[in-house]
Amino acid sequence: MENKKTAISLFTGAGGMDVGFENAGVSVLFANEIIKEAAETYHANHPNARVVNDDINNVVDKFDEFKGVDFVFGGPPCQGFSVAGKMDPDDERSKLIFTYLDVVERVMPKAFVMENVKALGALEKWESVRNEYLDRARKLGYMCMPFILNATDFGVPQKRERVFFIGIRECGDPFYEHHMWECIEKQKNKAPFIRELLKDLGRAGTEKNPNTCTAKITFATKPVMRKSPYAGMYFNGQGRPMNVDEYSNTLPASMGGNKTPFVDEEYLYGDAECDWVVDYHKGLVDGTIIPKFEEVPKRLRRITIKEAARIQTFPDDYVFCGSKGKIYTQIGNAVPCKLAEAVAKAVETYQLQWC
Repeated sequence: MENKKTAISLFTGAGGMDVGFENAGVSVLFANEIIKEAAETYHANHPNARVVNDDINNVVDKFDEFKGVDFVFGGPPCQGFSVAGKMDPDDERSKLIFTYLDVVERVMPKAFVMENVKALGALEKWESVRNEYLDRARKLGYMCMPFILNATDFGVPQKRERVFFIGIRECGDPFYEHHMWECIEKQKNKAPFIRELLKDLGRAGTEKNPNTCTAKITFATKPVMRKSPYAGMYFNGQGRPMNVDEYSNTLPASMGGNKTPFVDEEYLYGDAECDWVVDYHKGLVDGTIIPKFEEVPKRLRRITIKEAARIQTFPDDYVFCGSKGKIYTQIGNAVPCKLAEAVAKAVETYQLQWC
């Protein structure tokens, strides 16, 4: 029997990327995560992997014993690069992409995969950082390029674009980028819409789908109008209504309170023929409804932990540790499992064909 490929996992979080790589046949030997609750979640679901809950800078010596593994993978904190953040080049978290390469240099895996926000791979603002990263990877002996992927193309029902820096060691392929894209394209898999994904969970508050976010939803007294009922700001807080007949927007790490997206329970799980939000939007547009500062109908409620985890394609039996707020954050921060699996399989396919 062929030996499983091995990996170490950095900036591991709750382990979404690890689930994907494991589903692709990779055995994770060691994981590092600084946040206590996320490390506990990881340990609860990956008992065969050694997880160290500490700052990566404090554990660099531990990586020496894994020299020559097949993969290093992980997603360093992205807040410094994110368009949703301050985009501060001096943010200490922005330097962790180079700490990631420090580990690659120590371990010298056959390949590495680093995930981050799309902005790092696309914006001119980060071009010098991007070029510095790619240049250092090449000096270490890796052919490396950024690949921007949308999770909906790979079985994840969520409009979530992310960049993956994929490095292959000792690869002399002059058409590396083209060939890797071919391997990625072969992994495409249409995702289900939210209704189809969630339909068998049932209503919030049931045993299979506990109601885990009770943050109130109230009307905005001065709605910001858009053509779409799901695009404007018709409710207070940053949690937006979710169109269950499409893919969700990116689930944020700030979920757990009033930034948690919400759905129409009766339209999703009941007998309602139309989403209440659509009718409310229509009333605002045609002037038959005047905004009031009060709570919305009970049929509108925040998505549950179980629903959020499914949208991120975690297995249904995945165990999350910590408070409800910490769990929502772990889910929002995760790399969707099926997206990670597609990348892992694409890299393995590339290695078989071109290395």
